[in-house]
Amino acid sequence: MAKFEIEHTEGMRWVKVTLDNEMVRAERRALNHMIGDITMDVPLPRPRDILVSLVSDESPLRPRYQGTGELFLESTLGGFHIMEMKEDESWNFCPGAYWASESDITLTIFRERFLTSFWAGEGFFWYQTAAHGKGKVVLATQGPVEEFTLKNGRIVVDGNYVIGRTSGIKFSISRPERTYFSHLLSGQGYARVYEGTGKLLMCTTPYWRFRIKGGEFKDPILVD
Repeated sequence: MAKFEIEHTEGMRWVKVTLDNEMVRAERRALNHMIGDITMDVPLPRPRDILVSLVSDESPLRPRYQGTGELFLESTLGGFHIMEMKEDESWNFCPGAYWASESDITLTIFRERFLTSFWAGEGFFWYQTAAHGKGKVVLATQGPVEEFTLKNGRIVVDGNYVIGRTSGIKFSISRPERTYFSHLLSGQGYARVYEGTGKLLMCTTPYWRFRIKGGEFKDPILVD
């Protein structure tokens, strides 16, 4: 199995991948440098994936790195989260969160429902990276990540702090207050509601260096 490590210096973090005749995939433009006998290739995307990329921020082009050596990915003022997916798990990740994964992880594109996407402020077409299979996945984040487990439960979130959820979690938009009058007085916007049985990954607090550089909390993308 490929070895993923998070390294850091001078407030910057990056991912180091050690390969021993293995293959991993990474986000487009994620490469910083590589050492050893490693080759990179980019499989051609399906026509549907190309069309999806025209109306979303998710790119279907995920280069593959294969061989033996050390692979270093780009650094960020934010951070990274390494997770181990089980064979029977399926996850949906917010745009910009996917960073790298082992070869046994299958990547596809998931589309939210039109009205849910619209009320979430993401337009009518909101595509996300979906992953299933057994192996390691690396996510790019703005800060530390906390995992929540729901058992027929409910979490109400005022913002896009959930960066990943399993397929058993239903996502919707709702006002957190009991009445519309209370909603007007509270000053709160519509909240994101997650219900069901499964797991959630939440990143509610960015690293302070990222906040100074990036300003408001947005999707978990890297700072150029």
